[in-house]
Amino acid sequence: MLPSRRRRRISERVADRTRQRQPLLPRLVEQVEHDHEFYVGLLRAGEAALPGEPFTAGGRSWVRVFSKADARRERDHGQANVRLCDTETAEVVHVSRQEERTFWEWAIVQTLRHSGVRIEELLELSQLSIRQYRRPNGEVIALLVVAPSKTDRERVIPLSAELFAVIAAIIRRLTRDGGKVPVVPRYDPYERETSAPQPYLFQRRANAGTAVIAPATVVRSLQRLSTRIAETDPAFAGTVFTPHDFRRILATELVNSGLPIHIGAALLGHLNVQTTRGYVAVFDEDVVWHYKEFLHRRRAQRPQAEYRAVAGTEWTEFEEHFDRRKVELGNCARPYGTGCQHEHACLRCPVLQLDPKMLPRLEEIETDLLARRARAEAENWLGEIEGIDLTLTFLRGKRDETRRLARVTPVDLGIPQLASVTRSMAVADTRNGALEGAS
Repeated sequence: MLPSRRRRRISERVADRTRQRQPLLPRLVEQVEHDHEFYVGLLRAGEAALPGEPFTAGGRSWVRVFSKADARRERDHGQANVRLCDTETAEVVHVSRQEERTFWEWAIVQTLRHSGVRIEELLELSQLSIRQYRRPNGEVIALLVVAPSKTDRERVIPLSAELFAVIAAIIRRLTRDGGKVPVVPRYDPYERETSAPQPYLFQRRANAGTAVIAPATVVRSLQRLSTRIAETDPAFAGTVFTPHDFRRILATELVNSGLPIHIGAALLGHLNVQTTRGYVAVFDEDVVWHYKEFLHRRRAQRPQAEYRAVAGTEWTEFEEHFDRRKVELGNCARPYGTGCQHEHACLRCPVLQLDPKMLPRLEEIETDLLARRARAEAENWLGEIEGIDLTLTFLRGKRDETRRLARVTPVDLGIPQLASVTRSMAVADTRNGALEGAS
């Protein structure tokens, strides 16, 4: 397979993947929000309950379990983990751990979908990445500075209200003990080196301290989330979201919503606009909508007089044009308002649309042409032989093309029949028949 063809096939598969996952994104966001809200409520109810005290939360009955490890953690850190036992299934749930997991699932999904950053850029975001820009009119805009990664080029993303809320929630969580965002180092698996300690945003508690989330952890988290949704939603069966899927979906939404593609390339950090074009998946509905908008704008720029009502003579002339295009072998596809430019030499005319029913007639014409060619050879009419050969070439080419098209299965366009018109015609035929019988 040629490299260009292989690139096209890859682009087609990527666009198809984006078209499949974009309608599923709201369901994914709904799931992470629901899971986090559920465990936040469960954690608050569990913290207020005494060990062994039953209570109800989330429509289920629970009892708080307090182990020796929880007592030791409360003594050392001032707050114990919350473990709850479901009274119906006797299952013990580590609510503190589940709340931590669902929060970072929510933060990862929301940041990826609103920023379109790569997974490496996501994990390199720090408190220092948040800047502000004051416009000449005094308006202050929050910015997210993305560190150089794949293209070794820093870029700036304006923070939307949704993305700003996610970043603020992460900082509040990291500073909930009244301190600052912990400064920790990060190991880069791509460059195979450890960075200097920084206040990274995507860090969480691990063993005795905190550590930046690993790329493999993000990928596995999205896989588990997709699998969990598939248990209740058949649309997610066999579908897994990856961090780069959010980047492609954002690129598609930006460009299809009317944002200039070169601006989208700057937001995504692409050095070439063609790279951004490869990220964008065009939907059939987008094609129809944008084309209708184009027609509307073009009509608005044209003089209103050009959209006057069609006169009766003009409409009659329009209909007669199509009647004059009918020829023996099929139909002439010349444009409206033009006459035949090929002196009615239909077999040599490139706009002839051959009717498959006229294939036997072509056989007769070919037989006649071969007989004329034999006569021309016998009489040594060299000019006539050249013309007949040219006609035979066109004839055989049109015959082969017609046979090829005839093998294509016809497509039902699903055009509905007007039931009211059909019934009216049937009633009229019945009445006419009754009148003729009476007469």
